[in-house]
Amino acid sequence: MERSGGAVEAVGVDVKWEWRNNSTDEDHHSAARIREEVEREAAQLAEQHSRLSVRDLASKFEKGLAAAAKLSDQVRFRDTAALDKQVLLKKLRDVLEALRGRVAGRNKDDVEEAITMVEALTVQLTQREGELLQEKAEVRKLATLFKQASDEARRMVEEARAVAHAEIESARAAAFRVEQALLEQENLWKRTEKQDFEETRKEVQEARRIKMLHEPSKVMDMEHELEGLRLQLKEKSAEAVSLRKELAVTKRHEQNKEHLYDLEGAESLGSYLRIITCADNALDIVNCSIQWYRISSEGSKKELISGATKAEYSPEPFDVGRFLQAEIHLSDGQKAIVTSSAPIDPAPGLGNYVEALVRKAGAEFNVITLQINGEDVSTESINIFHVGKVRIKLRKGRSTKAKESYSASMLLCGARGGGKAAAQALFWQAKKGLSFLLSFESERERNAAIMLARRFAFDCNIMLAGPDDRAPLGT
Repeated sequence: MERSGGAVEAVGVDVKWEWRNNSTDEDHHSAARIREEVEREAAQLAEQHSRLSVRDLASKFEKGLAAAAKLSDQVRFRDTAALDKQVLLKKLRDVLEALRGRVAGRNKDDVEEAITMVEALTVQLTQREGELLQEKAEVRKLATLFKQASDEARRMVEEARAVAHAEIESARAAAFRVEQALLEQENLWKRTEKQDFEETRKEVQEARRIKMLHEPSKVMDMEHELEGLRLQLKEKSAEAVSLRKELAVTKRHEQNKEHLYDLEGAESLGSYLRIITCADNALDIVNCSIQWYRISSEGSKKELISGATKAEYSPEPFDVGRFLQAEIHLSDGQKAIVTSSAPIDPAPGLGNYVEALVRKAGAEFNVITLQINGEDVSTESINIFHVGKVRIKLRKGRSTKAKESYSASMLLCGARGGGKAAAQALFWQAKKGLSFLLSFESERERNAAIMLARRFAFDCNIMLAGPDDRAPLGT
C-alpha cells in the first residue's frame, strides 16, 4: 500500500510538473508570441502598403502568407500535442480509479486527491483547447486575408507590368517613327545638297565659259587703261609738285632777295625733309637753333612740334594735309623761315593697309629698341611691338618689357629728328617715367603702327599723339 501511494504521489507530481511547464508556460508564451508576430506583420504590411511599389508589396504579402502558413503548422502541432495530453490524462485517471478500489486509509485519500487533480487538469486542458480553437480560427482568418492581399498584389503587379509593356511598346513605336523621319530628312537633304551642288557646278562652268569667251580682252583693255591713267596721274603730280616748288621759290625770292635757306626732300609721308643753305653768306645751320611747326592748309593755325629741333624732320601721319615750317634762329637775333611748298601728301595704299589691320583687331611689328627713357641701348635684338584694340605691348620672346592700356598719359608719335633713320623710328611713352624709341623695318610699317594705335585709342575715347600736340600756338 505504501508503494502504491508513493507511485500515485510520484505520478501526481509528474503530471503537475508537465502541465505547469509544458502546457501553461509554453502555450501562453507561444500564443503571446504568435499574436505579437501576427500583429507586427499586419502593422508592417499596413504601413508599407502606402509607400512600397506593387512588386515589393506583393513580395511582402507572400512573406506574410508564408508566415501565416508557418503559424498554422505550429497551431496544428500544438493541437496534436494537446490531443496526446488528453489521452494521457484519461489513462492516468483510469489507473487512479483502478488503484482507488485496491487501497484504503491514507493511500486512498491520496489517490482520490490525485484523481481530483487529474479532473482539474482535464478541465483546464479542455478550456485551453477551446482557446486554441479560437486562435486557430483567427490564424485561418489571417491566412485568408494574407492570401487575398497576395492575390490582389499579384493582380496589381500584373496590371502594372501590362501598362509598362504597353508604354514600352508605344515608346519603341515612337522612336521608330522618329528614326524613320530622320532618315527621310537626311535622304532629302542629301538629294537637295547634291542637286544644289550640280546646279552650282553648272553655273560655275557657264561663268567660266562666258569669262573665257569675253572677259580676257576686256580685262586686259581695262588694265592697260588704268596703267596709262596711273602713269599720267603720276606725271601730272610730279609736274604739279615741281610747279608748286618753283612758284614758292619765286615768291620767296620776290619777298626776300636774300634767300638763305630752303627745304630739301619729298613732301610726303614716309620721306624726310632737311634744311639746306642756298647762299654763300648764310650762317652754318649747325650754329643755329631750329624749331619745326605744322600749319593748317588754310594757314590759320600753327602748332609747335615738340622735340623737333634738328635740321632734319620726318613727317608722320599727324602732318598729312598740313604745311611744315621751320624757324631758324640766327646768332644775330634774326630768324629765317622755310616752309614746305605744299601740304604733306599721304603714302599711297597706306590707308587700305591700316583698314585691313583694323579688321584683324591688331598687328605685330618687328622693332629694334634704340632708347629707353632717353638713354641709348646698345643691343640690336629684334623685339615685337604689338598694337591691340585696348593696349600696346612690347616684348622680347616671352619676356614683356611693357604692356599698357590706352590712357591719357600715353604718347605716340614719329621720331623727331635723326636724319633718314627718323622716317622708320617711333617714340612711345607707355606711361609717365617709361618711354621707348623704336626702329621699324620700313617707313610703311612705322606709319601703319602709328595710325593703327591712334585708331584703337580713339575707339577708347583717347586722343593719342606726341608731346604737346594738343596745344596750338595760334595763327
